[in-house]
Parts: sequence; C-alpha cells; structure tokens
Amino acid sequence: MKSQSVAFRATAIALAVLISACTTTTTQSFNVTRNPRVEASVIAVDADFGRYDRILASDMGIFFPEDAAPSDADQERTRQIFRKAFLGELVGYEIVREKGPTALEVQPTLIDLRNATSPELPGMRRELREIARPGAIIFLMELKDSKSGKILARGADSASAPAFSTSTATLTDWGAVENAAARWARLFREFLDGNLNK
Repeated sequence: MKSQSVAFRATAIALAVLISACTTTTTQSFNVTRNPRVEASVIAVDADFGRYDRILASDMGIFFPEDAAPSDADQERTRQIFRKAFLGELVGYEIVREKGPTALEVQPTLIDLRNATSPELPGMRRELREIARPGAIIFLMELKDSKSGKILARGADSASAPAFSTSTATLTDWGAVENAAARWARLFREFLDGNLNK
C-alpha cells in the first residue's frame, strides 16, 4: 500500500511536470481530468474526438536503464503480451495500420526506472523524459491525431509493477506481466471509451 501511494505521488508529480512542460514549450495546453480508475490524466484544451472513427494502434514503447534492462527477447515478449491484451480490449473499434484524418493514434509506453539513477534513456522522446523519474515505473497511454502527431490526451498509472529480469540471477514474472497488461488494457479501454464518448 505504501509503495502504491509513493508510486501515485510520483506519477502525479510527473504529470504536473509534463503539463507545465507542454504549456511552456508549445502552444498546446491541457486540462487535468478526474478519473478514479487512472492515477493521472490530462486532455488537450482543444481536443475534438468527434472526428475519429478508427484506431491506429502503435507498438508499445518500452524504456529501461541500459544497465538494468531485460534481454531484447524478454522486451519483445513483453511488447507482444501488451499488444495482445490491448487489441483484445479494443473489440468494437476499427483497427488500422495507416495514418489518416479520422484515425486516432493510440500509443502505449512502459517506462521502468525502478533501478535507474538517471531518467536519461536513449531513444526516449523529450516529453517522456520529462515525466520519467528514477525509482518509478509508469505506464503511459497517449491519444494522438495520427496525421499531425498532436497529443490529445494522456493517462498515467503506476499501480501494477511486474518484476522484470535484469540479470541472470532474476527471472521475469510473466504471470505478473500478463496481469499488468490486462489491467492496463482495461484501464485504457475505459479511458478511450470515456474520451471518445462510445
């Protein structure tokens, strides 16, 4: 319970930093929204979800510190577990692989910095580096306009924290990874349904 409370505070602080960063470095601004099922969420002030009728499901981004990362094979297995869980929750939506004017891009990202001393990770987008904090694991759900890449909404959660293999002495808890993927996929579906008014 204590670790979840710490994780929640870390996520809330991270989202506050993200909102501040987005409003100072771009012309885009966000409103914080109340969602009892997601630890923190923001919606772009000018977001218009009524124009979207299909989902572009992007592959999940995964970020670990270099010296505490699972093997490439384990990361790919994690990515496939999450993709299967997410696609399973998107029944009823038209899923596409091409960008288009009515396609809403959904981008899941897992940032595990529980064993990190610095949030600097190769390949991580600037806005993700701004919310990542050493010692925390964050699952981030982003909704974007697929043509422009403009962020329309973000939701973050850190309550589910599966154990990943970071050395030959430890093994990934695949049951916990599947449970976390299922939980986050359900949260994402609720987040998506709520924002698309479906």
